[in-house]
Amino acid sequence: MNRRHMLIGGATLAAFGGGAAWFAGRRMDQAADYATAVARWRAPLPDPAATRDLIRYATLAASGHNTQPWTFRVDGDAIRILPDLSRRTPVVDPDDHHLFVSLGCAAENLALASAARGRPGAIAFDAADGGSVVFSAGAGRAAASPLFDAIPARQSTRAEYDGRPVSPADLDRLAAAAAVPGVDLVLLADRARMERVCDLVVAGNGAQMADPGFLRELKAWLRFNPRQAMQAGDGLYSVASGNPTLPAWLGPHAFDWLVTAGSENDKYARQVRSSAGIAVFAGARANPAHWVAVGRACQRFQLQATAMGLRHAFINQPVEVPALRPELAALAGMRGKRPDIVLRFGQGPLLPYSPRRPVDAVIAGPPPSVA
Repeated sequence: MNRRHMLIGGATLAAFGGGAAWFAGRRMDQAADYATAVARWRAPLPDPAATRDLIRYATLAASGHNTQPWTFRVDGDAIRILPDLSRRTPVVDPDDHHLFVSLGCAAENLALASAARGRPGAIAFDAADGGSVVFSAGAGRAAASPLFDAIPARQSTRAEYDGRPVSPADLDRLAAAAAVPGVDLVLLADRARMERVCDLVVAGNGAQMADPGFLRELKAWLRFNPRQAMQAGDGLYSVASGNPTLPAWLGPHAFDWLVTAGSENDKYARQVRSSAGIAVFAGARANPAHWVAVGRACQRFQLQATAMGLRHAFINQPVEVPALRPELAALAGMRGKRPDIVLRFGQGPLLPYSPRRPVDAVIAGPPPSVA
């Protein structure tokens, strides 16, 4: 679920003379269209909510590279979330660990949204159905919550934060919100251990940046301008990381010219050191069912952080590079376990939101029209 981004200066466009001025005008029009699309993707959940509205809220969850690797199948009162293996990222996620974490994130959003509209239910994992996650709705009173309210506002904010600490009481609130059976969460807020995690992030990033396969896969998911992001409906929107808009033809070349292991390492080090703390999640076992549980806990953590006015972003290099996992586990007091997800958190700016695919594109069969 790592979100990479580029260090591309505004001088890049200036190098192309008059074309830059023309593109600047186009960029303003595209930005307005993109803002309209964001408002549509993140519109408040209707009350009552149709099934497709609940699914839209589910798709606002986090996913690795923003691949949105899910397909929803409606079966009576149950909604199944199936893995979409056409959206795998086999280099950074060869065992589909991030993919199943993403399904858990979507399932938690779905459960919170359904409960808020009087349809509380249960989440289960079905290994026999391709590793799907099943949400079975019941009936009850509407149960809105701060986590539900935070769903349309949540984002992975890939920027530097302001370094202010989070109080012990607020750390406890974050941990309590993320409590899911079978998932361990360790919060690191002391600077000494955070610096050691920073070293692991930099080491992992350096290893990945030296891998041509990793770079090819990453570039395939980059979206360099609003129009490209809207057309794809997925991927890593560079503007959402604070980078300038670039023409689609120029973006990949600028990436090759300007993104280096050294510049990325420096950027990640600044981001980690500007954070208030680091969250490390680990499932009881290393299998899809437990990865889904980790996703649920991770999504709840992100929503609670959002409700508290905190930003967060993934720094998953120490779990994506297998050689670094044991040291991270020891540092977090998780010896013998495989760390699954690493998040940094703190107070920072709001950045543009990432794109989402149309709801009808993620539903298997005829789109449902009623709850």
